Amino acid sequence: MAEKNEEPREKKYRIPEETREHLKAAREEMRKSFETLFPPGFIEHRRAARKELLKAARSLIDHALDRMEEGEKN
Repeated sequence: MAEKNEEPREKKYRIPEETREHLKAAREEMRKSFETLFPPGFIEHRRAARKELLKAARSLIDHALDRMEEGEKN
């Protein structure tokens, strides 16, 4: 039996808001540093490549779902 003083699991492992703010600021600063390190078109090209990679993954998932549906019909 669980004790009454125990916090629910979700609250126990929740990331504090201050930590989230620091992580968000660190991410933004990292992005700014990338912009100074790489040529101007690099970030746009990387974003486009990432988008195409996600589209490819979606295509594979759609194909797998189609095959599953075909198998259920037979």
